[in-house]
Amino acid sequence: MARRRKGQKVDGWVILDKPVGITSTAAVGAVKRLFDAQKAGHGGTLDPLATGVLPIALGEATKTVPFIMDGEKTYRFTLKFGEARATDDAEGAVIATSDHRPSDAEIIAVLPRFTGSVTQVPPAFSAIKVQGERAYDLARDGEVVELQPRTVEIHELSLVERPDPDHATFAVKCGKGTYMRALARDIAKALGSVGHVSALRRTGVGPFTEEGAISLDPLKALGHSPAAFKHVLPIETALDDIPALALTATEAIRLRSGQPVGLLHRLDRDRIRGFAPGDMVCAMSEGRLVALTRFEAGELVPVRVMNL
Repeated sequence: MARRRKGQKVDGWVILDKPVGITSTAAVGAVKRLFDAQKAGHGGTLDPLATGVLPIALGEATKTVPFIMDGEKTYRFTLKFGEARATDDAEGAVIATSDHRPSDAEIIAVLPRFTGSVTQVPPAFSAIKVQGERAYDLARDGEVVELQPRTVEIHELSLVERPDPDHATFAVKCGKGTYMRALARDIAKALGSVGHVSALRRTGVGPFTEEGAISLDPLKALGHSPAAFKHVLPIETALDDIPALALTATEAIRLRSGQPVGLLHRLDRDRIRGFAPGDMVCAMSEGRLVALTRFEAGELVPVRVMNL
């Protein structure tokens, strides 16, 4: 007999405003316990020293995590000039210093070099795996970690504030896999100085923004109550940019059983107008998400079937 999964069946997204000082894993664990959910995951790691938008998937929403991970992200970070640190943030030991402080004009002039397709070497203290081990575990053990450069997409980068000569605050809009610590380190180097991230906040992930996020303490104060469950968003909230298609009852049954749904009948032409081969489609029935599908050769092929 199959073992019964612990916890309740809770499906949806909680958009947490992660506080400073805890890991993303700890934040997910706290939310999972609060809702007594069977399953939980998150839509992109935030460092312990970072704050901001941490989308937490509960239950069947975990099947949509890859779509959030691939989404555009926005950040605001403060670069402190004059000190390079082993972790590229304020947590690490100082490994180099510089007396040079660039002007605002110099900073603005160098930013175009860090927009578009940019090559960056991730920080040694990162979650990237090296021969099966996390880079940060190797670095903490004193091993020299050499990570390979990777290309990332930075769509927008601007200087927001210059509170004093030692600090500069930037706003960033970027694609997946972009490290703000690496970006700060490389900007400082390009300006003839050294530096690290002294403050970092993620302001958005895909369709989720800080305006719609709730902090951990207020969420905990609600307890396991109806008020807390008002902060659980529908699964399809994460899929706003994916077109939806209403199914018949028969089509929904086929998809739920993992079978493709053919849309080659003449009467289907208006339903699939605008769909192109390879497009992702949210298959809906009675206002509920049945499956994430891919439109291929006139069929909806199930990619992730929802158990709702």
